[in-house]
Amino acid sequence: MAVITISRGSYSHGKEIAEIVAEKLGYDCISREVLIEAAENFNISELKLFHAIYDSPTFLDNIIFRKERYIAYIQSAVLKNLKKDNVVYHGYAGHFFVQDVSHVLKVRIIASLAERVKLVMKRNHFSREDALKYIHKVDEQRKKWSLRLYGIETTDPSLYDMVINVGQITLEDAVDIICHRVSRQRFQKTPESQQKLEDLCLAAKARAAVVDKFPASEVSCQNGIVLVRLETDLSLEGKVTAEVKKILDDFDEIREVRVSVVPFET
Repeated sequence: MAVITISRGSYSHGKEIAEIVAEKLGYDCISREVLIEAAENFNISELKLFHAIYDSPTFLDNIIFRKERYIAYIQSAVLKNLKKDNVVYHGYAGHFFVQDVSHVLKVRIIASLAERVKLVMKRNHFSREDALKYIHKVDEQRKKWSLRLYGIETTDPSLYDMVINVGQITLEDAVDIICHRVSRQRFQKTPESQQKLEDLCLAAKARAAVVDKFPASEVSCQNGIVLVRLETDLSLEGKVTAEVKKILDDFDEIREVRVSVVPFET
């Protein structure tokens, strides 16, 4: 059992590859469903979540802490789905959230500019010039949000276990390569890797719960023990600690909540 995340440049056939891989392996294939789930769980407009992901950083800068909320909601929904196993996820930032989970195969799909232009022209009925402008605009937006949100360049090959150029091979070959690689022992789930994923999932769930009240908080988890780190006036440490623990009190999966308060930097 394993999980596959597929990161794809715009118009690089990543969606098609993800769907075929999932069908061939008998895995679930998810993408935008995560946005719908997050919107329903946290009573937020799906359109707002969509804009929080795909719009330029200028939009995010205008909403400051709202951005923190939306990203927390989406991360929680993504990790909840990845925890299920036997999943192919293509879409928003899946590989960012599971960098240290060994049974997740992280794949990047790329295509030549000529191939992408051809696909945009076909799908959107654009001229070649308009297709080029569109691709450059989308690429620049994706670069900005990944750097703005995570300080990571999405195209960095070191983020992935493999990068596949579909301009050099067929889609069928790409599918076969992914299916073969994920079957290797290296990507099979272990108790340790599953615990790591469950801890990430629980930390994200806890973060989504406290982010409204404490938007600048940092949340981590190890073996069910949740650590919430935040900056505040030290005179408020007792009050803040009690508030955080009250918010997380109903989470049955949490063994213990620890709150670390550090003074505001001056």
